[in-house]
Amino acid sequence: MTSLSLVVRPERPEDDAAIARLEARAFGPGRFARTAYRLREGNPYRRDLGVTASVGSFLVGSVRMSPVRAGEAGVLMLGPLAVDPSFEGRGIGSALTRAAIEAARAAGEGLVILVGDAPYYARFGFAPVPPGRLTMPGPVDPARLLWLELRDGFAVGLSGAILPAQG
Repeated sequence: MTSLSLVVRPERPEDDAAIARLEARAFGPGRFARTAYRLREGNPYRRDLGVTASVGSFLVGSVRMSPVRAGEAGVLMLGPLAVDPSFEGRGIGSALTRAAIEAARAAGEGLVILVGDAPYYARFGFAPVPPGRLTMPGPVDPARLLWLELRDGFAVGLSGAILPAQG
């Protein structure tokens, strides 16, 4: 792995355009059809929990957190986690994920959910949601619906539909 002078920092309003370009490069137009994107659509994300990664003046990674409801509880949804394709495999996604989790924990949040690859996210403590506990508002492979408790016991008894926090 080539050493990068990577700067990981909280997201700022002036990052919006660069993040939009990054997500387009990383995911292409098909991203808008995915259930996780549809859930975030029109649902404001928590800028205070967003994290970016830059090499020099080039934004190479970003992760955001959106407030959602899981049953009756307010929780966070991690994503999108985007890394510029030319910088993949260098630990940027891991650095961003760790920073976002720590920001959420420091903010006193109780639970983070995401739709992603269980073997990748297990290193951060994410585990599959037990079958039947939470449902997404569209098609999602149940094995890819993951959660991470930030406060012990937060997920006990948690069940229901995952919906935007707004509306």
